[in-house]
Amino acid sequence: MYGGSGEQSWTGDIVLTEGGIFVGGGGEAYGTPQELLLKYGNRHGLIAGATGTGKTVTLQILAENLSAAGVPVFLSDVKSDLAGLAVAGSDKAKLHDAFMKRCATIGYDLQYQAFPVTFWDLFGESGHPIRATVTEMGPLLLSRLMDLSDAQEGVLNIAFRLADEEGLPLLDLKDLQAMLVWIGENAAEIGLRYGNISPASVGAIQRQLLVLENQGGTRLFGEPALELADMMRTTADGRGQINILAADKLMASPRLYATFLLWLLSELFEELPEVGDPDKPKFVFFFDEAHLLFDDAPKALVDKVEQVARLIRSKGVGIYFITQNPDDVPEDILGQLGNRIQHALRVFTAKDQKALARAAQNYRPNPRFETETAIKEVGTGEAVTSFLEAKGIPGVVERTLVRPPSSQLGPITTEERRAVIAASNLGIKYDKAVDRDSAFERLQSRAEEAAKAAARAEEEEERLKEEERRTREARRYDDRSSGRSSSRRRSSRSDSLATAFGKSLVRQLGTKSGQALVRGILGSLFKSR
Repeated sequence: MYGGSGEQSWTGDIVLTEGGIFVGGGGEAYGTPQELLLKYGNRHGLIAGATGTGKTVTLQILAENLSAAGVPVFLSDVKSDLAGLAVAGSDKAKLHDAFMKRCATIGYDLQYQAFPVTFWDLFGESGHPIRATVTEMGPLLLSRLMDLSDAQEGVLNIAFRLADEEGLPLLDLKDLQAMLVWIGENAAEIGLRYGNISPASVGAIQRQLLVLENQGGTRLFGEPALELADMMRTTADGRGQINILAADKLMASPRLYATFLLWLLSELFEELPEVGDPDKPKFVFFFDEAHLLFDDAPKALVDKVEQVARLIRSKGVGIYFITQNPDDVPEDILGQLGNRIQHALRVFTAKDQKALARAAQNYRPNPRFETETAIKEVGTGEAVTSFLEAKGIPGVVERTLVRPPSSQLGPITTEERRAVIAASNLGIKYDKAVDRDSAFERLQSRAEEAAKAAARAEEEEERLKEEERRTREARRYDDRSSGRSSSRRRSSRSDSLATAFGKSLVRQLGTKSGQALVRGILGSLFKSR
């Protein structure tokens, strides 16, 4: 049985040759070992093929082999099938006899075993919650996620720039929503510096944020944010951790799924140091349903993926795209995928025929068979493979019978999943969300302070008005008081004159002339009667 002549990387039952992992048997009668050399594991790869041709099993055995070699991996479980990596296979399983027959054909000694698995879930239901902050996601990926126009993306860039300048951390969606409200309220002033900000653009972004909330984005954005070191762990016996993202529900929001995985790739690219050409990868990332990443993607985003794929290998990270047709991956990126496993392609139309021809052209020919014909004819669990050889040269294409998995094929029970999650020490760190002081709270505090300041200003204005009213009333009172004194003074003068006249009259009555005057006056009065 095939066991390899070299030293094993791990003392368990997975067989690893020195510097390579056994994928299956190829050549005449499938007796020639087909290996993916660990040294070139970071040169990226492609797993392609129609539905039902065995891509998931191939992904499973690659994850097993890499874990056994001490390489942590990340993969998304779209159909809940890959959760079986956490449980050992069984000789009582329905396919056990078929597996044994295949192992006899390819010369492989199959030993059933489980692997170290950590379950993750954006919704926090089928694994540990996995979060990112809005700032970490950045305006480019958020614009892609929300399908924003160029003008709307410009407003979003302004929001990020101002948040940085104003010391307003953008951690979750309510932070971004509050930031956009603040920008809308101060659009005139901000527009003088950064350009026009239309209420329509701000409103459109807010509506898209609401849609994102309804898709579960509220759970994606926040803290504690994922630390890459928690995915790049090895066990005490040297096996690499297998990180499985529960993506069955997430696939209902394909744009969210693709954007999240691209963010994770970008974080790996930004944070990991350069390591040159390591003896084995530091981390391997499997991107299932890869077509979702490129469907209707703007050129800026495709360019970013190409840049990451081109440069991240020097950081020891391998990226493997899983999709139905190689045409799903842009040509510039496809050219960087050195390790290839092509399952059967179904040909129903002229377009399918052209896609098949293009797929066959990507392989180094084998004189024993026509590659195009082989891609059409390979059965389930069989593939056309080409792995990089010495000096990174593509190997000759081979028809390969892929080895059976050591772990359970298919999903696990809810109880088994819960047991794996409970046994992980990462729950203490990630299961409970944290809502610390950030843009929402700080802008709310500013608004409250502004409201209090406005209230104080209004009170002061009312106080000044009251003082002014009282002053005016006091002046009117003083004026009325001054008028009454003058009247009294005038009355006093009149009284003095009357008194003087009376006294003068009395004096004159004492004289004869005065008495004659009085008699004349009285006589006139009686006559008039």
